[in-house]
Amino acid sequence: MKDFIIYCRQKFANNSIELENIKKLEREYHQHKPIWWYTYECFLYSMLNQALRTMEFDTIIKMGFFIRDLHKDIVKLHSDQFHGHHKSDSFTIYRGQGLTKTDFNQLMKTQGGLLSFNTFLSTSKNQNVSLTFARQSLLNSDLIGVLFVMTINPTLLSTPFASIKNVSYYQTEREILFSMHSVFRIGHIKQIEQDNDRLWQVELKLTSDDDPQRRNLTERIRNEISWLTGWHRLGRFLIMIGHFIKAEDLYKILFEQSDNEAEKAHIMHHLGVIKDGQGDYEMAINFYEKSLEINREILSPDHHFLGSSYDGIGLVYTKKHDYSKALASLEKSLEIFQKTLSPNNFRIAISYGNIGKVYDGMGDYSKALLYHETALEIFRNTLPETHPNMATSYYDIGNVYDKMGELSKAIKSHEKALEIREKILPPEHPFLAGSYNRIGEFYAKMHRYSKGLLFIERAIELGKRSLPANHPDLELYKNNLKLFPNTC
Repeated sequence: MKDFIIYCRQKFANNSIELENIKKLEREYHQHKPIWWYTYECFLYSMLNQALRTMEFDTIIKMGFFIRDLHKDIVKLHSDQFHGHHKSDSFTIYRGQGLTKTDFNQLMKTQGGLLSFNTFLSTSKNQNVSLTFARQSLLNSDLIGVLFVMTINPTLLSTPFASIKNVSYYQTEREILFSMHSVFRIGHIKQIEQDNDRLWQVELKLTSDDDPQRRNLTERIRNEISWLTGWHRLGRFLIMIGHFIKAEDLYKILFEQSDNEAEKAHIMHHLGVIKDGQGDYEMAINFYEKSLEINREILSPDHHFLGSSYDGIGLVYTKKHDYSKALASLEKSLEIFQKTLSPNNFRIAISYGNIGKVYDGMGDYSKALLYHETALEIFRNTLPETHPNMATSYYDIGNVYDKMGELSKAIKSHEKALEIREKILPPEHPFLAGSYNRIGEFYAKMHRYSKGLLFIERAIELGKRSLPANHPDLELYKNNLKLFPNTC
């Protein structure tokens, strides 16, 4: 808490009101419940949710004590209020807010899918109050007013929530507060008023940890990063969903705070992953080699962390078309993994797939296909059908079939990859752009230009939002416009 108080005094140095609130927080923090502080009229509420919404990791790390205490407070209240409830006790709550036109259009496209709130989520039992908030957002011409109508079943194992009426600073409000990362199923979406196309109602239903679409994927991802702790787990998750800039911000902060060589090696490795994802291949190799150098000093020669570094280096050399270096590094990686991991471990499958990419680049398509199919078989035995690695295998197999001249098999594989990616990846993930681009190329080969152009344009649009302006993949998507008559 001490670091947070110092941070706040610097941030609000010219704000006498908030400086008094900081004194009060330092003096009386343990005299009130965390929920009381969350609803108290001061900087805490806005600072916390702004940091969570925009992933300002310097602020989030400093507020870690309060995030932890607030979550525990909600968990305890939830247990006290809803213990012994039955399924028939479902109830409806409301939330009114403004969404940007881009966010609202994306919401419309994902009807029937899942919607996640990254912040602590305030809702109300009063529909009229919530509708007023939705209407107020219309004062900004760039926003769409949305009334979320949420059906809640208290018996579900899900993000904890609780009525905070009796513990809030404002004890007259009928507020229900959710902890972070609540997930809802998007239902019916309708216009509230016929003469107003900027005011909409969206039905949401709280999902449980047993929701099939959530459970298989989240359990697998949780297992893959379960050995990580705290902020490192968040960093790895951000990489998995394609939020490279935010992940880089977090890892740089963690590196500055670290005095542990093993942790520094871990951070260097993941900065390599990030730079690879951003298309900065020289920096990616640099970070991987720094991680490898540290780990060679502190780990055994066959430790699987070394295998991960060799794997990353090999994958980057593949993208640089330096196939001899790529193959040497990837075979070293596979050798280490085979010595230290079980035969069906997903890391071994990833190595097979990466070696397949090398043989693809070298023009040895039969060997490439063999490695990719071996990877896919391991994934099928160990991963849910909607795991991102399954999509990657189908994508890579489709690429090989394309070069072998088997267009129908190539399209089938890429459509399978896209189907998985659209189900489980965030709408801004760069892997989606890659799938749109490949399918667009296939339609161009089939002379179905209008349909192909739609996919290429989607790839370019998404690439502009999710990749650096100089990323080689984005350049490829733009160049593919030449495949279509009358577009250049």
